[in-house]
Amino acid sequence: MAIGLNTQIWNNNLRSIFLLGTYPLLLAGLVWAVAALTGGIMASGMGVDTAASATAYGNAVVAQYWPTILTVVAVWFMVAYVFQGRMIRALSHARPVTRMEEPALYNLLENLCIAAGMKLPRLEIVESPALNAFASGVDDRSYCVTVTRGLMNSLRPEELEAVLAHELTHIANRDVRLLIVSVIFAGMVGFFAQMVWSFVRFGALARGRNRDGRIVLVLMAVAAVLWVGYMATMLTRFALSRRREFMADAGAVQMTKRPEAMMAALMRISGRDRIPAVPDDIAMMCVENSHKFMGLFTTHPPIDVRIKAISQATGTPIPDMLQLRDDFTPAPAENPQEPQNPWRRRP
Repeated sequence: MAIGLNTQIWNNNLRSIFLLGTYPLLLAGLVWAVAALTGGIMASGMGVDTAASATAYGNAVVAQYWPTILTVVAVWFMVAYVFQGRMIRALSHARPVTRMEEPALYNLLENLCIAAGMKLPRLEIVESPALNAFASGVDDRSYCVTVTRGLMNSLRPEELEAVLAHELTHIANRDVRLLIVSVIFAGMVGFFAQMVWSFVRFGALARGRNRDGRIVLVLMAVAAVLWVGYMATMLTRFALSRRREFMADAGAVQMTKRPEAMMAALMRISGRDRIPAVPDDIAMMCVENSHKFMGLFTTHPPIDVRIKAISQATGTPIPDMLQLRDDFTPAPAENPQEPQNPWRRRP
């Protein structure tokens, strides 16, 4: 199971560098396409070569504004680098927890980090009955593991330990950083696309009678190009997210030496992973995401395929789901309105 993990780390580091270099080129391509469409539309009906005018205008705009393009990308990434932790916390509705609040959870995470020689990441909790977890961050100062209350209350300690090890593997493999980079840039393109489209809908179209029709057409073309660019960035994220789950499952088994615990955790999570009011960007980072992105694309391999891969690689029988349902009943909370971690009621 451990074969290829170091190679995966190197590959993810190289991909991060590649994406950082590719995204400015993609943004320059979007600017060129927008400029070319603008030039072509403005040149139409003027008795000149429309294609040549569009190409020349696109080239001229990119040649003139490429320093601005690089500056915009650099500033966006710097802002996202500084505030990405707060942004993810706000999007996921998570809150930081201390060791005094969740000592058992902290002990599990700390023991795994000590055994793996890793720095202890921040720990946060989403107060949701859903069963899920995710890792986030771009460096040792910002790495964070987030779990839901439902996961803590529904899994046995060794199963939760396996999920934590899964998320730590994402951090160790640097695919958390890779995914955050892709999320940041996709968010930038999506933000501009939404801004232009909102202006077209509520500005240009609403007052279209008093405007030049070509201007409205240009704005609609700009919005269309930006949305195409946004979908292009989505494709890179789909390619990143599926294989990384298999590698994280392998890393969890390597850390805990308990393949049956990882399989049992996935079986309990199956069908109960959806966190309400959490956007697709966060759901893609979770240990499981059964919700299809935009209703069309799956971001994670099926859980039964992941379980089968663990079983075959380790020679461990797949746990009996009926037995899993019978062998663990979470202890009732003393205050039903405040879900508690059942470990606190165990010796």
